[in-house]
Amino acid sequence: MPLPPARRPLLMDCDTGIDDALALLYLCLTPGTDLRAVTTVAGNTGAERAALNTLQVLETVGRTDVPVAAGAEAALSGAAHDEVSTVHGEGGLGGVALPAPAAEPDPRPAVDLIVETARAAHGALDILATAPLTNLALALHEEPRLPQLVRHVTVMGGAVHHPGNISPVAEANIGHDPEAAAAVLAAGFDLTLVPLDVTMRENLTEEHRRRLLGSGTPAGRLAGEILDCYFTFHETTCLPFRGCACHDPLAAAIAVGEVVPRLAPRLPVTVDTAHGAARGALVADTRGLHRGYPETDGAGATVVLETDGTFGDLLVERLTGAGRATETDR
Repeated sequence: MPLPPARRPLLMDCDTGIDDALALLYLCLTPGTDLRAVTTVAGNTGAERAALNTLQVLETVGRTDVPVAAGAEAALSGAAHDEVSTVHGEGGLGGVALPAPAAEPDPRPAVDLIVETARAAHGALDILATAPLTNLALALHEEPRLPQLVRHVTVMGGAVHHPGNISPVAEANIGHDPEAAAAVLAAGFDLTLVPLDVTMRENLTEEHRRRLLGSGTPAGRLAGEILDCYFTFHETTCLPFRGCACHDPLAAAIAVGEVVPRLAPRLPVTVDTAHGAARGALVADTRGLHRGYPETDGAGATVVLETDGTFGDLLVERLTGAGRATETDR
């Protein structure tokens, strides 16, 4: 009899809009993934609203056991950013009305939940960050040993060779709080970056959405409904067809090891925190490109630059295969 998959203790830090919701559904339905906690930060929507959205998404797949704590409502600089209703719809979930969740947000601040979850996992915790990195930067300030308490961090963020999505060079999760991103990247975490270079090339299409809507599963139906708004945004701004990029779900799949990148060199990385045209840009040293990215001394981050382009099919298969994970899978 084959051994069951290894359980992966995971904390997700997010700003639950549409792609974060897809990532949450994917994680809850992926065998071997042990989602220990979720923390939220202002980004796609406010942190409090993101916590509510998270509870609603988790309840869809029966995961009312996962603690969800709201965190920072503004960047480290104090700057706030508007909710992006043109991208994620009213409320952050494509304007889809969901029942009020039975569970309440965890009373702890997000920073406390991050630090306490890391300590309780005794070095085994992975963190997936799919939002501005404000909560992680604040957790570092609270617990400077956090890089030693966490096994690995996966960040959906940045753009290396690809254009940015909030400026010509800046991607939203890095660009909305450059100081936080710079602090996290410099902290010494074992860290993987999943930038726009790969997430924009892993797509969902209308055929995928039809399969989701017709699946008869709670996760599939919810995903299909909230994607309508997201598809409209992508079709009118950045894709030549009706569909969307798989930003946060792809990062989730890389975090749990289900998607193995084709090209992911370890590169020195930093963030432009100056107040000029390049503010918020991820600066990755790719000068080794023509020498096959020779091994570095371990500094920097693993930067995913190429995947196989088939993740959309895997995501739909996962979300339509079951309504909820089993107790054995969790």
